[in-house]
Amino acid sequence: MTHRIAVIPGDGAGPEVVAEARKAVDALDLKVEWNELPWGSAYFHETGAMMPADAIDVARGHDAVLLGAVGDPSVPDHVSLWGLLLPLRQGLDLWANIRPARLLEGIPSPLAGAPAVDMLFVRENTEGEYSGVGGRAHVGFPHEVGVETAVFTREGVRRVVEHAFELAEGRSGRLTSATKSNASRYGYVLWDEVVEEVGGEHPDVEVDRALVDALAARMVSNPLSLDVVVASNLFGDVLTDIAAVLQGGMGMAASASLAPGSGTTAIFEPVHGSAPDIAGKGLANPFGAIWSASLMLDHLGESEAAARLMRALEAVCKDGPRTRDIGGEASTSEVGDAVAAHV
Repeated sequence: MTHRIAVIPGDGAGPEVVAEARKAVDALDLKVEWNELPWGSAYFHETGAMMPADAIDVARGHDAVLLGAVGDPSVPDHVSLWGLLLPLRQGLDLWANIRPARLLEGIPSPLAGAPAVDMLFVRENTEGEYSGVGGRAHVGFPHEVGVETAVFTREGVRRVVEHAFELAEGRSGRLTSATKSNASRYGYVLWDEVVEEVGGEHPDVEVDRALVDALAARMVSNPLSLDVVVASNLFGDVLTDIAAVLQGGMGMAASASLAPGSGTTAIFEPVHGSAPDIAGKGLANPFGAIWSASLMLDHLGESEAAARLMRALEAVCKDGPRTRDIGGEASTSEVGDAVAAHV
């Protein structure tokens, strides 16, 4: 079977890390057809849009999307985000964002004693605080107002919570739910109620409900107390950046945006951003992109190839070479070559 993969290299360091992820996948000798799409900030300057009007249909014509990073100082952040990534997630209904946070051997930890951090975050990906509902009125006047409405639907919360419980059953049987229902008395009270309902259907999973501020502190003070964490769109966004630092830095962070059980085209991307300050210098860490490619292969049913790629990544993390952000001196391409060689 040939897998048809759409590639959005994107902006800044995105093309550099995507090139190494592709190199590593190609070393596996799978049947892969790469289709590169020029969407991003350069496309915006050429056309006035981050991607074409039929972008969702184009994405649906592929088995998966491998995305580098999107964002450039020449384009306002809200324009680039709402012009590409969020419309793709919402248009494809990719409601679950899966982010592993595991400290691999050989990667320096910011925590004393280098605890064996191994968490899995399940972030609601299409509604919540990033639903895009709101607006501005009285623009330009002293009484100008901006309204941003968080949207929590019972169906939206339930499906991501159910998936988190299923993942917890396959791991340690422990699930932590991030909430703020003491202050946000509507959306997060609904969230808590759904977690309790679904928990009743999964009696073998131990459920821990944690206020998000306390949970952020706990991730640093006692990360080994956490395994699977389910969170809203905003909370998941913030907590996974903390988790990325605990696993060695943003360059290590991988993600998958999925609609489990649907067959919908999924998106796989490192979450370090476009890093324009180091773009083109060969300094970007490709591990997050390669890890994302492993998640992609597993999603496509290539579990053996995904495991081979992950073992190769782990071997290079342990023995080197590594980029400067994780204590090495190697370039982006040298690290990618090493992973491909191990494959």
